[in-house]
Order: sequence, then C-alpha cells, then structure tokens
Amino acid sequence: MEALRRLAASFRLRLIPICVLLNCLVTPSASDNTTNGTSVSTTTTSRFMFSSAAAASSSSGWFEKLNLPKIVKAGDPVLHQPAREVDAVEMKSEKVQKIIDDMIRVMRNATGVGLAAPQIGIPLRIIVLENTEEYMSYFTKEEIEAQDSRPFDLLVILNPKLKKKSNRTALFFEACLSVNGYGAVLERYLDVEVEGFDRYGETIKINASGWQARILQHECDHLDGILYVDKMTPRTFRSAENTNLPLAHGCPKLGPR
Repeated sequence: MEALRRLAASFRLRLIPICVLLNCLVTPSASDNTTNGTSVSTTTTSRFMFSSAAAASSSSGWFEKLNLPKIVKAGDPVLHQPAREVDAVEMKSEKVQKIIDDMIRVMRNATGVGLAAPQIGIPLRIIVLENTEEYMSYFTKEEIEAQDSRPFDLLVILNPKLKKKSNRTALFFEACLSVNGYGAVLERYLDVEVEGFDRYGETIKINASGWQARILQHECDHLDGILYVDKMTPRTFRSAENTNLPLAHGCPKLGPR
C-alpha cells in the first residue's frame, strides 16, 4: 500500500488515480438503480478514514479486508484475453452477486474509481466504477477542472457495450492497478455511451463525458483483454517517480487534440 500512496502522490492530475493518501474502511452500499442513464444509490455510501482506533473497534472490517480477492497483475492470461458475457440466467445468481460485491470492496479498498472482473481473476464482462465527493476532495479545484471530474454514484454494468458519442479526443497519462507503479500517455474519447445491464438484469444506458468517459473506456478495455500499455503512445511509458519529467522529443502534447 505504501507503493500505492507514492504512486497517487506522483501521478495525481494526469492519471486515472488508483488510490489516495490513506486507506479506507468501507461500509458497502446497498443496491443501485438507474434512472435516465444516471446511477442513483438507494442508500448513502459510508466511507470512513482508516485509523488504528477504528480498526480496533471493527474486527469484522479487518476480516473483510483479509478475505478480499487479490488484484491480478499484468502477465496473467486472464488480463490478456476477452472475457465472456454474463448469461441472462446468471445475472441474479448468488455467484454473480458475490462477484459484484467483491469487486466493489476491492475497488474501494484500493480507493480506486473503477475495476473490471478480470482484474480479480474472473473472465466475465462486469465493471464497477464510482467517483465520490470524498475522493475528489484529495484534488485541487484546478485539478478537478482539468480532469473534467464530477461525482457519480456507484455504477455496476454487466455486458457493457461502448461506443463513442463524438470525435473529440484528448491525450492523458493513465495508470492501472494491474500495472502497478507505472503509467503512460494514451488517447481517449471525451464523450461515450455505454449500454448494458445492472446487477439485477435491468437494461441501462449511460452517457458519459470527461473523467467518467475515460474510466468507462479503461474498464471496457479490460473486458477485451486490453491493458492501457497495449494502446499507449510510444515512448511515454514511465515509472511513477518519473511522471513529472518532460516527454521525449517528438511525443504529442497532453490535452485535447
């Protein structure tokens, strides 16, 4: 986790962040519904900053952390091959619901903003993503504006199908929990649409822009066996501590194209 803290501090604005400066103890949220393409949580998600006192008073929280699935790292075959769709009859099954709950817990424990099922070793087309006000509080106003970041409630999407909504693109630094300690520049669409199913098999459609659109593209890539390094701009791959160094001569500039 110390490595993740350093990575977040170094990458900050220019990456899809994979953690903030502290761990969190998390109370899982209840089910989510979607209205007009926007996920609406039926209860308020409780997130508490980690402390030894909190840990001492919540032994169940420790057991939950110990039982979390491991995040699969680059090189594992599950990250490099397409995942299969979730069958309609499987969507409400106890097995799939458990996978979804585990994904949410893993994402929040890493204080990430998105996770795909292959990242916990499961080759199913499921993604989860979330951007909370608390998470955004770790960034300055200028950084939030540059990221085009807005809070959104937990989204659970099965069998997502992504398409671009415009030809607007931009170049950003990006990182991933499955490629720990590194990042690179790649091009992302700024406006996308995703159709799929929620965790209960109901159809949903999300129109996303900016930060949320980038997260959706990153996670949908995982479902096709694609890591960001497979699409990165040549000569931009670098370790976290070198993120602030100038790009090599001839590399394109960051930002809108």
